[in-house]
Amino acid sequence: MAMDLMLGITILSLFFHLSSSAFTDNNSSFLACGSTSTISLTSDNPPRGFIPDFGFLISKSKSLALSNPSASSNSPTLYAAARVFTEPSSYQFKFDSQGLYVLRLHFFPFSAQNHDLATARFNVSALDRFLLLADFGVPNTQIPIIKEYLLWVDTGEITITFTPNSNSGTSSLAFVNAIEVFTAPTMLIGNINQTQDQAMETVYRINVGGPKVTPANDTLWRTWVPDDDYLLSKDLSVESSTKSITYSAQDSPEVAPPFIYETARSMNKSSMNSNPGFNFNITWSFPVTPGYTYFIRLHFCDIVSQTFTTLYFDVYIGDKFAYPDLHPADFTDNLAEAFFRDFTLDGPTSQQVLNVSIGRSVEKTTPLTANAILNGLEIMKVNNSVGSLNGTFNPGSVASQDNKKNSVSLAVLIPCIVGGALLIILAITALLLCKKRRPKPATKPKQSPVSWSPYRTGVADSIGLSSKFTDGTAPNASPNFNLGLHIAFAEIKAATNDFDEKLVIGTGGFGKVYRGTLTDGTRVAVKRGMPGSKQGYPEFQTEIIVLSQIRHRHLVSLIGYCDERSEMILVYEYMEKGPLRRCLYGSDLPCLSWKQRLEICIGAARGLHYLHTGYSHNIIHRDVKSTNILLGENYLAKVSDFGLSRLGPSYGETHVSTMVKGTFGYLDPEYFKVQKLTDKSDVYSFGVLLFEVLCARPVIDQRLDRDQLNLAEWALNWHRRGQLEKIIDPRLEGKINSNSLKKFGETAEKCLAEYGVDRPTIGDVLWNLEYALQLQETELKREPFEDSVNTDSQIPVAAVGGAPSTSISIDGDSNGMTGMSESTSDMITTTNVFSQLITGEGR
Repeated sequence: MAMDLMLGITILSLFFHLSSSAFTDNNSSFLACGSTSTISLTSDNPPRGFIPDFGFLISKSKSLALSNPSASSNSPTLYAAARVFTEPSSYQFKFDSQGLYVLRLHFFPFSAQNHDLATARFNVSALDRFLLLADFGVPNTQIPIIKEYLLWVDTGEITITFTPNSNSGTSSLAFVNAIEVFTAPTMLIGNINQTQDQAMETVYRINVGGPKVTPANDTLWRTWVPDDDYLLSKDLSVESSTKSITYSAQDSPEVAPPFIYETARSMNKSSMNSNPGFNFNITWSFPVTPGYTYFIRLHFCDIVSQTFTTLYFDVYIGDKFAYPDLHPADFTDNLAEAFFRDFTLDGPTSQQVLNVSIGRSVEKTTPLTANAILNGLEIMKVNNSVGSLNGTFNPGSVASQDNKKNSVSLAVLIPCIVGGALLIILAITALLLCKKRRPKPATKPKQSPVSWSPYRTGVADSIGLSSKFTDGTAPNASPNFNLGLHIAFAEIKAATNDFDEKLVIGTGGFGKVYRGTLTDGTRVAVKRGMPGSKQGYPEFQTEIIVLSQIRHRHLVSLIGYCDERSEMILVYEYMEKGPLRRCLYGSDLPCLSWKQRLEICIGAARGLHYLHTGYSHNIIHRDVKSTNILLGENYLAKVSDFGLSRLGPSYGETHVSTMVKGTFGYLDPEYFKVQKLTDKSDVYSFGVLLFEVLCARPVIDQRLDRDQLNLAEWALNWHRRGQLEKIIDPRLEGKINSNSLKKFGETAEKCLAEYGVDRPTIGDVLWNLEYALQLQETELKREPFEDSVNTDSQIPVAAVGGAPSTSISIDGDSNGMTGMSESTSDMITTTNVFSQLITGEGR
């Protein structure tokens, strides 16, 4: 049962920055329990206020407020009072939307009015399905105890129930001093199914090699503790620090504050005196509760190396070789640039200690060049199969139990059981007699098994194959796709010269991409999923199902796949020019002309148009970006990477309700906000891509000033001023017809409309791009207004559509796939990416 749970488990990453202006009564509550006035914590960053809790209690008569008689001006004001419960009691929080919520419970016992809170034993449950704490008690302490959880809430309503434990032999009390509940963006770790059956508890949050970090220095009010108490053989490591770090495109200060990345532990070179081979590990040991699965996030920032590409090291988690030959240069562009990696210790584990180790990569380094680093570490516990994070029973019964009212005497219970058993025996006997008299039904022909697919054929149809955990897990078995596309692993090894590093042409969230040649001479691109990759098995399956059944001039072709030996390998047609992004910026390739750029955008639009209109149910790509537009000979553009694709809404439906997936900078803010997916989400992403093609710069660039960080926001501002020509690729200055530029800018702006209903279809976008190309080629002189009219629907969509296709029947997970795909634009703040969501102003 535990393994079944793992197939649908949700892994969450740490949260993104939510500025104080983002926290409103609609999406957060900070309660000072038992207090009669608001308590302001001005030292927090950002500051916040905790309000009295009375209005959030469901059963007010079952509780009382206590004031701490020992509270003084030196005591934390948040713990000067407590809410005490003598019977099962609940808090209820109502929010505007479903999603991921952070819950923190604060406990600080004291004695008052004949109630000693240090003797209290109680249970805490959430949402009537998660047991957070069982037989929990807090002894007298000078340090508050804070429990942090991450809950998936499907109704926008959260109920937290405190149940005194009357069987503990102590006073039947429960208490709490403060409660924090606030929303966190759901696009935190990618490619995992989120369901209502998962919760997590933060167990450890460690600043490796550095001091304690408090809520005053963390925008999500987290506390990071030093690693000294968990480090084994301290003399094997040395502490390092710096004051100058940067963030990779997939990381940000909100994932972990700069203080975490500015310190680290690395291997102690002096240990070579006793260990000339430098073959030792730095190990941290953490006590854990057996019977659970654990999610581990590792934070890295190379602040110890002298050169950028020399550091390789191994990472071990538990008994797993988590990351062999980890190379920071694979995830960053410079030294002292922060990034993180995630790993799931598949469980439930039977160990009481979880060890994390780093050490020399024997394969990639010599003793003289070897080193290993770790900057930060977080460990989270995932609920077990009965929804518990602390026990083995169902919290649904805990929340509603009342021992006095529900007690049943044996004198009544035993006769009921006996009587019920007799009735069952009589019923079974009658059924057997009826079966003997009934003629045997005709044998039905065996149905062929349904192959896996991420799509659905009807509103209620679904297939229950969901995602494995996240990084570091591999599927136990592969379904038989029966597509005639399987390629033997031996042939792929031969095609890539045993995965020769010299043949690597790209690295992404899924793994490395190699150039290869099959035995028949076909040139191919081989994408090999690696352990710990940012994309998982469902995306691998989706890619095979989608690409095996569609063909179009502007969609990349799948040649085959391999799933032998737990490998995840996809073999595509080889695209000579590589991804569009590389041809736009970041390389020394020749500059693309404006005509070439328009033709590339037109080709990509044709591919998307085919996806959106080629079937009775349109396909939504969900990850349109410049790295997923590949260029072949003569710069022929093809859309690639269909791992996040979903079937569009059925007839009569307006959207597909699914958790957020995509890439930051390109992600549709409406989809992000309400989790309703339509083909207009692809249109939004395509609009960002258009500005990227025009300006030849990343869609998110944290090296720039705040007003320039987000390309879409920045370009829209200049377009509305009528000065779009000031931000174009400098290499194109004086080479773009003004009317063509105007039409192109108008098209991109329409794609970026705040609401999907106001955006054009991809067919309309295609028409406008064709028109912009015509304006560039003909340079017709027109009246100023003539190129600004809305031409979105002046020709039939069929006139710009792709080749007709054969209808296919595909079905699958109606809940969708959750997470964010990793790219160079991942993991930046919601404040910068979706400022219009926070300010309440539209674009």
